[in-house]
Amino acid sequence: MPTLLEALEEKYGLEADEKEAHAEEEVLVSIFVPKLPPRQSTPQLLILNDCNIDRAGEPEDLKKKCRIVRELDLAQNKLNNWNEVFVILSHMPRVEFVNLSLNHLTGPIETPAVTKMDHLRNLVLNNTKLEWCSVETLLRLLPALEELHLSLNEYTHVLIDTATGEDTASVAASSQKQREEDTAGATAAAPEGSTATEASAPFRTNPHAGVRKVHLTGNYIAEWNEVCRIGRVFPQLEALVLADCPLRSLKPTDAEGNEKPEDSHKYFQNLKLLNLSNAKIDSWDDIDRLANFPALCNVRLQYWPLWARTDSTTEHERRQLLIARLPNISILNGGDTIGAVEREDAERTFIRNYLDTADAERPARYYELVGVHGKLDPLVNIDLRPERKVKVRFTFEDKTIERTVDVNRTVSDLKSRLERLFEVPAARMRLYYVDQDFRDLQGLEEMKYPTKVLYSYNIRSGDEIIIERKVKS
Repeated sequence: MPTLLEALEEKYGLEADEKEAHAEEEVLVSIFVPKLPPRQSTPQLLILNDCNIDRAGEPEDLKKKCRIVRELDLAQNKLNNWNEVFVILSHMPRVEFVNLSLNHLTGPIETPAVTKMDHLRNLVLNNTKLEWCSVETLLRLLPALEELHLSLNEYTHVLIDTATGEDTASVAASSQKQREEDTAGATAAAPEGSTATEASAPFRTNPHAGVRKVHLTGNYIAEWNEVCRIGRVFPQLEALVLADCPLRSLKPTDAEGNEKPEDSHKYFQNLKLLNLSNAKIDSWDDIDRLANFPALCNVRLQYWPLWARTDSTTEHERRQLLIARLPNISILNGGDTIGAVEREDAERTFIRNYLDTADAERPARYYELVGVHGKLDPLVNIDLRPERKVKVRFTFEDKTIERTVDVNRTVSDLKSRLERLFEVPAARMRLYYVDQDFRDLQGLEEMKYPTKVLYSYNIRSGDEIIIERKVKS
């Protein structure tokens, strides 16, 4: 399998030293040219994914060719040793973004002797099966880290916490013992494919004040207690993505599953964006808990079991209910910014929605909104749609018949039906519409256009249509 250096040379054809030496021998005219032609220079965005890379390569050459790299994508390679990763990064002093997804980098991580990564801000480790002990080590090595991706790593628990964080009663082993077990490569029994155990104690670390965004999409985290550990480790967190995680509720619970007297938002004072799409939440109480997050303004709450229970409501009505319950949210499910008019309409609709509900069953938000808008009267249900079926009197010579007509049909279709009643061929039939209210003012209106729909004549029950046979010319 190729080294990173070999993959780099194969993709970009780098032969910088040869080019420079050849130029020194043959230059006869002094003109300004770039030191290295564009195709001979390593780009600042270096993409070498799916190249079967398993190690770094010659250090000196790597250092010379990769010193300007700022973004590195090594996803879906064969890297399985963190020492090789640190060798690569040590020769990229300016690197700010690194993607190592789909490399088998479980850990553990031995702290490198000399590796300065003060510029690395964004680290993507999706589907690497990285263990939590390795996450804790990386946080210590990356002081400038701002965004961390840990999606699809099959976590069932968040096994990292601050020294002052609370342990749950289900945590049986000590942190030190678990650290030794992970270092030895042994883990206790867990759900198939999982990288963590229910009996594992969280690794203790200092809060990382730099991280602003954490992605945990597609893991098996089901309890809000686990998520609270993320909040304690990253106190300045602004965006948390938990899409496709089977979260059952946002209420903190003790080991027996009883609700703890602790606010769900206690450790998320700076959180602005929260993605909970495809969670297993089935209660409006959790929506009300979201309303208490002090800085939260952008949420995604799609595909919950709760919405299946409200399938009698339309998507628009559901959006109104959510907007009314979440007074601080400005963006809902990725839509447009919620304006003042939309919010007021939603809040008024919310009040009317609970007018016929017993006081004990009304949410607290109802009374808050009544204090703002007052107790509103129900809207009068006025249906302005035209009648679909009307009774019309048909007259042909001295014969009159009353029939029900679907006004969504065309004039041509009506003639075909009348053909059987009056034995007049449709092709030789003329129709005249008579409005019962304006008979004397406007007289007859010929229905001469075959494709014209009947409702466009404003036909109502009680009107008349006169049939006349065309005279052969």
